[in-house]
Amino acid sequence: MKKTARNPDELAVRQKAPLIPPTDLSPAAVKDISGALNAMLADVFSLYLKTKNFHWHMSGPHFRDYHLLLEEQASQIFAMTDPIAERVRKLGGTTIKSVGHIARLQRLPDNDAEYVQPLDMLAELTEDNKTLTSHLRQTHHVCEEHGDVATTSLIEVWIDETERRTWFLYEASRRGDATGH
Repeated sequence: MKKTARNPDELAVRQKAPLIPPTDLSPAAVKDISGALNAMLADVFSLYLKTKNFHWHMSGPHFRDYHLLLEEQASQIFAMTDPIAERVRKLGGTTIKSVGHIARLQRLPDNDAEYVQPLDMLAELTEDNKTLTSHLRQTHHVCEEHGDVATTSLIEVWIDETERRTWFLYEASRRGDATGH
């Protein structure tokens, strides 16, 4: 079988050709929604990695329960990534391409500490999930403004899942006494 030589000029033209979105949304809507979804995707990846980090480094008398809780939550968080990225592509946008790209877009803080107390891990993840809920609501608003019903409906499910993770983390970290914490 004979290989076909690629014309470098033809390749350069194809690489610079505009992406024609397969959507009825305006180019401005695609840009706004894609930007909001990519920031959200970066946050989701960073939360996933932090949740796995804490899962891997969990210790103490509640190790098994916390370890399993964080594994379950990490799986749920990771399950969000592909639908978010594919939604961007369905609209005709481009999405995250590297770990560096994630680092430039993420709004949730990393935790590179050598050791974190188990209850501090749960508290930090509680706050990060609450923050992600806020970012999801902001992205929902952007999509709603542009009439992107499909994305808003996906985000509504993710808001519910994120609120549930927040609730479980909060309850798992309570002492159970009258002060609540």
